[in-house]
Amino acid sequence: MAQRKALENHTIELGFTLQGFTDPSSLQGLCFTVFLVIYLVVLAGNSLMVLITVMDSSLHSPMYFFLMNLSFLEICYTSVTLPKMLVISLMEDGRISFLGCAAQLYFLTSLGSTESLLLAAMAYDRYAAICDPLHYTLTMSRGLCISLVVGSWMVVVPVQVGQTYQLFTLPFCASHHLHHFFCDVPPLLDLACADTSWNQATLYTIILVFAILPFSFIVISYIKIIRAVLKTPSVLGRHKAFSTCSSHLGVVTLFYSSATITYLTRRSRDSAETDKHLALLYTIVTPMLNPVIYSLRNKEVRIALKRLLWTK
Repeated sequence: MAQRKALENHTIELGFTLQGFTDPSSLQGLCFTVFLVIYLVVLAGNSLMVLITVMDSSLHSPMYFFLMNLSFLEICYTSVTLPKMLVISLMEDGRISFLGCAAQLYFLTSLGSTESLLLAAMAYDRYAAICDPLHYTLTMSRGLCISLVVGSWMVVVPVQVGQTYQLFTLPFCASHHLHHFFCDVPPLLDLACADTSWNQATLYTIILVFAILPFSFIVISYIKIIRAVLKTPSVLGRHKAFSTCSSHLGVVTLFYSSATITYLTRRSRDSAETDKHLALLYTIVTPMLNPVIYSLRNKEVRIALKRLLWTK
């Protein structure tokens, strides 16, 4: 008991060292530049999506209300990890405090769960618009849209607070070297000096509720959407329907594919190294590509951008 208490105090005092960066010192400057450019693109692209959605009245619809929230979330999501990664690249010092690591984990998991729920809400919006267009305005009322968004942000809070508390009350071994770019559940569990079966069960339950169930809902929604679209006699109508869905499908594919591989595959030393780089896909690359995907594939967004950028 005394030894466990000593380990806990030692961990709290020293914190952790992020060792995701294994590149030689000569490449740290390149890493800093790449991460800085990505962060600026994420901030600029997603801020622009929020701005045009608020300012352009033609985008005041449920679909763009959800997109605005998704873009704001992406800004928060990358701000949890990228600034610290920039500091590590620049200073070559991966140390992070115990409380800083706990805070980073909480916000990362909470925002990731919220994104999953928002993507499901966006799928429901597309289902209502394509499969039941006559009742769309009534179905996707302003009150329902606000409830879905607020619910997506708030329902994850107590769950992730519980998981974070459960994880950081574990005793950690003498090694505080975290083989990752940021504090995440699997690499932290690898450092624990206790039975983590309960933590693993909690993790898989959270994945089931906040990832697998929303993803299943999205798949079912799109099966029904595809059936409805294929019954549309007009070729132009089918093209327009698929066009409005393709952007959302692209984001869903990027987000869920990398997150699923990271959290649901069996872990080994080699897979941990792969997971570390896959994590960059859903925490950095996806937020960077989201505004690009939506602006390139969506005619209304492109028109709104032109009005914002070239109208005096």
